[in-house]
Amino acid sequence: MTNDKGILIKNIYYMLTYAFQVLRQSNYESIAAEKFNKIEDLFAAILSKGIARQLKQGLYREYIPQCEDLTIMRGKLDLFGTIHHKLQKKPMLSCEYDELSENNIFNQVLKTTALILLHQPSVRSERRKSLKKIMLFFENVETMDSLRIKWSMFHFQKSNRSYKMLLNICRFVLNGLLLTTEKGNYKMAAFLDEQNMARLYEKFVLGYFRYHYPELNAHPAQIAWNLDRGVANFLPRMQTDITMKHNEKTLIIDTKYYARTMQLQARYDSRTLHSNNMYQIFSYVKNQDAGNTGNVAGLLLYAKTGESLTPDCDFLMGGNKISVKTLDLNAAFSEIAAQLNNIAESYFGETAKD
Repeated sequence: MTNDKGILIKNIYYMLTYAFQVLRQSNYESIAAEKFNKIEDLFAAILSKGIARQLKQGLYREYIPQCEDLTIMRGKLDLFGTIHHKLQKKPMLSCEYDELSENNIFNQVLKTTALILLHQPSVRSERRKSLKKIMLFFENVETMDSLRIKWSMFHFQKSNRSYKMLLNICRFVLNGLLLTTEKGNYKMAAFLDEQNMARLYEKFVLGYFRYHYPELNAHPAQIAWNLDRGVANFLPRMQTDITMKHNEKTLIIDTKYYARTMQLQARYDSRTLHSNNMYQIFSYVKNQDAGNTGNVAGLLLYAKTGESLTPDCDFLMGGNKISVKTLDLNAAFSEIAAQLNNIAESYFGETAKD
């Protein structure tokens, strides 16, 4: 089955396994063998397995500020509240203290997402039963308004690093929701919109090259402006999606996920490559290859859409190779892997690590 964007749902799972390597662990193996008709059911399966695994490790807890009226001193005295009790002749102390609690934003997001998936008719009944059973362990955790989550506020450390993949899955789910104003219920929108898919697509391609071609050291990189004079303070930052290097060669990849891979030139009734994308990759390559060695190449890697015309071309620009390729996400994953392998092998002469 495919989603609304024409991508095989099974391929979305494979993309997730490369974007989040934790999905390669043994407790997720059963998911790879299943067939999914709906993307919501896939995410419910991943969360069900992932949260169950997290419960075995223990839910993440952190110190939460508490304020309580007590008969004995605990923590720090709230002077204003205590004076108020004295004036009312109540033998109470107003105390402020920190308590180690599982009712924090990490677990609140997990619970909120799981409860939303529980009410989706596209999630299989056995999956909903599994999520219900898991939610019994979240009795002391509150839910939250998913529209108010600030994803940039999450900081991961050793004690909560296992939540990183789970919260990224929650982000995909919650960003694919619409809140109905009539009954106040959540329902699924076009689940993986262009913005969500662009993020996943980039992480997938990066994860694939990192896993199968570790010697290429695939990573996002910042490119310095090749200036003859002046300072770069006011120039825009050049940040690549993926930069790979081996020996003297460098390949810069910019991943693109659009509803349309080509732009229409209405005046001439023709289609061309997106001009801004071409300017961007050309700028990356020429500034990276400050010595004009020709050893730096650029690649715009589009995700294939439903368009019949898709770019697949190579150019030599000022001594540097600039390519535009299309990755068909609706093909069998073995074909997708072959296309990615061909990129590395044709430029670097390297073969994939199993």
